[in-house]
Amino acid sequence: MFFDIKLDKKRPVYIQLKDYIKNMILRGMLTAGEKLPSTRELALMLKISRNTIIYTYDFLQDEGLIYIKRGRGAFVSDVKVDFQKKWDINWDERINNYAREAEKLDIIKSEIKWEKGMISFKSIAPDDKLFDVENFKKSFLNCISREGGKILNYGYAQGYKPLIEYLLKYMGNKGVDTSGKDILITNGFTEGFDLILSCLTNEGDKVICENPTHNTAIKIMRLHKLNITGIDMESTGINLNDLSQKLDRDKFKLSYFIPSYHNPTGIVMSPKKRTELYNILRKHNVPIVEDGFNEELRYLSDHVSPIAALSGSGNSVLYIGSFSKILFPGLRIGWILADKNLIGYLESAKRSRNIHTSFLDQAVFCDYLREGNFEKYIKKARKFYKDKYEVAIKLAEKYIIRSRIYGEGGLHIFVKLDNINSRKLLENCCSRGVIFTPGDIFYTDGGGKDTFRLGFPRVSNEDIEKGFKIIGEEIKKLY
Repeated sequence: MFFDIKLDKKRPVYIQLKDYIKNMILRGMLTAGEKLPSTRELALMLKISRNTIIYTYDFLQDEGLIYIKRGRGAFVSDVKVDFQKKWDINWDERINNYAREAEKLDIIKSEIKWEKGMISFKSIAPDDKLFDVENFKKSFLNCISREGGKILNYGYAQGYKPLIEYLLKYMGNKGVDTSGKDILITNGFTEGFDLILSCLTNEGDKVICENPTHNTAIKIMRLHKLNITGIDMESTGINLNDLSQKLDRDKFKLSYFIPSYHNPTGIVMSPKKRTELYNILRKHNVPIVEDGFNEELRYLSDHVSPIAALSGSGNSVLYIGSFSKILFPGLRIGWILADKNLIGYLESAKRSRNIHTSFLDQAVFCDYLREGNFEKYIKKARKFYKDKYEVAIKLAEKYIIRSRIYGEGGLHIFVKLDNINSRKLLENCCSRGVIFTPGDIFYTDGGGKDTFRLGFPRVSNEDIEKGFKIIGEEIKKLY
């Protein structure tokens, strides 16, 4: 029976052989007391090293699956697997409302999927060809050398202390007063926002935000069963008059805003509008959750401070930061900067869920940042994405007719059509190998049927032109 084993050269042979024999024993194909081939015999049969067979048998013996009789060989242990009558449960009937809503809101499952050969404008993930892999390797080796096995053990829910200290200085360099505040390391923006809502809202509470806004934020708010009020956007950002009127009429538990490279419109809120927004919300005592989305890619004008910097030593702004849309999204490292007392509650909530964010990832990333690599990377990334953005804007204006094009940089542009359904456009474009993100998924009120987002960071300039041209041709046909 050992002749049918197929060994994969990419995996350790002893593990494959151990798993093969273990599977045969557990399925009852090798019975208790049955003698296994000798190490020499099996090595010749499989044309592998005898030491590999010895190593395999040692592992099987450690697991209690075989026993060795000195001078006689290896035998199958008396492993009892008492198979019972088959028992199936209809899990569809037992799924709760939370799971059903999560699946319903899961755009990875519900939206049209990318297929090989398509030009995809769906992603706004950074181009991994820019990643500084060599210096990241050095940071990994530095970390292991410095920390040893300790870094592979359990860590602290709040996060890796040197990374927290680095990020406090980093936020200070953005003009944020960090006195009386602290940082909690999270698994990206998603966990950070979810933790804030879990600790500060109850079912039915009202939250106010821009309309459109980040689809993931909408999903999380809906899963918390919050009532979302969206404030329409102008060409310069949120409509402050509309915001004031809504705040005068209703009470809101929290507000959520993306002032820089707003997702999906790409609009950057001006310093004046940020100040006005802050003062309007201060007047109504509604805390601000600020999403620092792609803030680091600012390259079209002077520096603009985050809203968190406007509050000085005040504690009314909770800032969620992440490098995921710029650098190493696979690490899933984000942070919340907030009032120190509030961070204590958020830390306990995080500990109850996943104990802590990977300490190895945090430590390696911290070393990478402290070596000055991020500053070098962001300088290169700004130039790369600035050039790509300018190409995208130029080609969109050339090919995508009868539309308004939004975006001031970053990794995407947003298009509003003149009385055309973007999902019908998407359907037609897909048949020609081009895919993008329909805009209605970003709206809090079911609007945006005539909008779509075009992400370009990982698309070549040639494919941007080819794809935009196809989109433009299909728009003409729909008119």
